[in-house]
Amino acid sequence: RAAMAAERPPSLVSLSAAAVSRSIAALERDVWALPGHLLRGLLPLLSVFRLERAEGAARSLSTQPIWRQLWDDVMKTRPPNSENITCWRKKFLETFFSNVLHGVLDVSSDWRLNDHHFSPLLHSSPHVSQLTLCNMLQGAVELTAEHNHKVLENLAGSLRILKFQHLLSSDQSIRRSLVLLLHRLIHHGSVSQVSMYSWPVPDTVLLVLILSMSAGFWRSGNALTCHGSLCGLCREEDKAAGQESVQERAERSDAENQKGFPKAPEEADAHLNSVLSDPSSSPQVYEEASSEGPCDHTSSQGGSSPRCGSGQLSCNPVLRKTRRRLKPAVGRKRRCLRRSKGPYADPEDLYDFVFTVAREDNSGLLDKSSTKEVENAENWTSCSPGSPCTGHAGCKKRGGPAGIFSPKAAQRFRSVSTLELFSIPLTGETCRTLSNLLSSWVSLENLVLSYNGLDANICCILSGLRALSHHPDCHLRVLRVSDVFSHMPCLELVRCILSAIPQLHTLSVSFDLKNQLEGNRPEGNPTCSEVEIPESCLEQLEIRFPREPLHTTFLLPVLKASKSLQQLSLDSATLPSPEELGLLLEALKECTPDLKKLSFHDVNLAEHQKEVLLLLQDPVLQEITFSFCRLFESSTSEFLSEIINTMKRNSSLKSLKLPGNRLGNHRLVALADIFSEDSSSSLCQLDVSSNCIKPDGLLEFTKKLEGHIQQRGGQIQFTHLRLFQNWLDQDAETAQEALRRLKAVCSVVNDSWDSSQAFADYISVM
Repeated sequence: RAAMAAERPPSLVSLSAAAVSRSIAALERDVWALPGHLLRGLLPLLSVFRLERAEGAARSLSTQPIWRQLWDDVMKTRPPNSENITCWRKKFLETFFSNVLHGVLDVSSDWRLNDHHFSPLLHSSPHVSQLTLCNMLQGAVELTAEHNHKVLENLAGSLRILKFQHLLSSDQSIRRSLVLLLHRLIHHGSVSQVSMYSWPVPDTVLLVLILSMSAGFWRSGNALTCHGSLCGLCREEDKAAGQESVQERAERSDAENQKGFPKAPEEADAHLNSVLSDPSSSPQVYEEASSEGPCDHTSSQGGSSPRCGSGQLSCNPVLRKTRRRLKPAVGRKRRCLRRSKGPYADPEDLYDFVFTVAREDNSGLLDKSSTKEVENAENWTSCSPGSPCTGHAGCKKRGGPAGIFSPKAAQRFRSVSTLELFSIPLTGETCRTLSNLLSSWVSLENLVLSYNGLDANICCILSGLRALSHHPDCHLRVLRVSDVFSHMPCLELVRCILSAIPQLHTLSVSFDLKNQLEGNRPEGNPTCSEVEIPESCLEQLEIRFPREPLHTTFLLPVLKASKSLQQLSLDSATLPSPEELGLLLEALKECTPDLKKLSFHDVNLAEHQKEVLLLLQDPVLQEITFSFCRLFESSTSEFLSEIINTMKRNSSLKSLKLPGNRLGNHRLVALADIFSEDSSSSLCQLDVSSNCIKPDGLLEFTKKLEGHIQQRGGQIQFTHLRLFQNWLDQDAETAQEALRRLKAVCSVVNDSWDSSQAFADYISVM
């Protein structure tokens, strides 16, 4: 039949639609008045340019199937999480923009893209909410080119997430393009998240540049130019600022002189140089700076300025020297910076802005009392020896590798609310710079530091976060820290963090391995375990232990300070004694009355059957996870029956997740009795992934579940079943029948997993 249909001549409607599509430019105004069934045949014949224009006109018709077909024809890949894509138009145009920008896609490869009216970057840019720049930042150079000015304007309004991946060192001209891009998209745009991934050997200059501009800092004056002139938006602001009266300017100048700041941007330009250098050159730069005066310097009025704490920023006096120029970073090792003997030669030097911020003119970051409070907190901030904020020479006297600050040399603009750093090693110098930036980054809501090799430098980061937490406008609510080695016990780090930032709502701490040097701390150093934790706003706590023992006595202060805790996840912990889990449950019941979700992963609960049953009886918990906890390793059939009976009596539990517990077929079939006619269970979600379930067992479970549903008159709250990584490939026909019948009852999520690859591992574990 298909062959016969293919041989039939096209219908008159099809021929007409093809003719109209070829003349759509002349007929477009009248086409959208056609009946819906005619438009439906016409839309697939239009180019992307015309299809995009049809969105507003043909509102009664959905174009989603056409955009989905375009994706299949042009991209030729299946996007991840395709079932969650709600708008294929946006998905296609966003990916299309990225592929064209990076030279991955040739628009001449498909006639629907090859329209002379269609400018690929310009017309797709309004749909781009997420963009990734990689390698040598060729995309940044292209976007800041003069001919893409309108493209950049569109991105400034649409882009929300900017990602950097696999970056390489770049020369100064490329960095200048990056600065202009970041300035437009972050400072004058809508980007709210900056993420950086996979940078094994980061270029310090480039890394600090991205961090500083994400924090909202940009050079004031004429050092950065956009095609020969200042950023238009900045020029308008400067023009408005220039209308100040002479009296106001004089009053401000007098006030700045009393603070020791330069009189005007021009004077700052003459005396300041922002230094971005690699760690090898930093010490010489610092010595040069400190030769002008120590951090605890005395002001010209004879007063003593506040001392720089590790959680504060540099307060070094302004260097009364001419500017120094940074050499390009590519092709050779950067030399140590030297004093310039002549006048400043390059008025457009990229690094003539500074971002080591001690205090902004109007920010009120730290008044005298809060400054003293932060200084007093330094005793606990040095949570271990070797902390860069106290143990490394010069940390308290130097602002970090970014140079010296004057509010007139760097302006504060809009900053992002989310910063993510994945697999990017951070040196001590970079950590100090980041700490300085964090201390005044009041817009920051989410901070993710993943596999950055922080080690002892975590204390330096905490210093900046503690200073930030004292700011009345601090918005930080989510902090996630993960790494290979833990510098201190996980629970001690959790206490440090909550003591520093009690405003947190979500805290995640995750480590793979325990630091072997952890036990070799010199005596006499204060630790976080000695610090009282203030009442916190914590709602979600996740801890992945590097095979550390879970001592309830150490977790108890955290729980007492977190009365609002609703989710707790404990991963890879060991229980030092048989009574430890019971003590934990008592502490949770006493200290966290609002706890709704509790998760254990890779915690051996084989000998804690009593505690497991107590958890399943809890009238408050709504979600319980026992993931790879070896629940049935040494249990009897009575234990399974007790679990089922307990679940049948619990009407509050909504979700039970049991992945990796060796349920097998017979235990899965038994679990169907949770939904029997005499059950009062309200269970909606069940996760039985990685449980050695075979197709025949799944089919038997399905039949038993169908029987219970029939007995209850079709009334059941069960809605979701997860079946990842089970042995369903051993009998495809039976598995398909079981899945088909299950999907008539609930939503089933599974995968096509090859069980043979994991069989040897399973046997070895068994």
